[in-house]
Amino acid sequence: MTTAEKSRKTNVARGSGRSWSARVTKESNALDLDPGIFTWDDPRAIARSLKDSAEASGRRKAGPLPSAMSMLNFYINRAGTNLPAGRRRILQQAKEELRALFAREGR
Repeated sequence: MTTAEKSRKTNVARGSGRSWSARVTKESNALDLDPGIFTWDDPRAIARSLKDSAEASGRRKAGPLPSAMSMLNFYINRAGTNLPAGRRRILQQAKEELRALFAREGR
């Protein structure tokens, strides 16, 4: 058994296995996200909500655009191959919308 396999097995045994990413999304100290935001079907609504959350947060370490984009990328990356193509397409469109929203405001 490799070191990575032992580590993974130990984390699962402690109960901190796969749910940590869900906990990060739900309890992020940087952004207060709307419930179920990554399940919405409208990329513009996802982008607007992320933008509003990032701008309202006083706890984020980076600027609003990097913080919002980071949370979106985190969700996409953690879902990996389990993310259906249609959902991935919507979230990729949300990234484009997010960039456009910030560009319109000259940030």
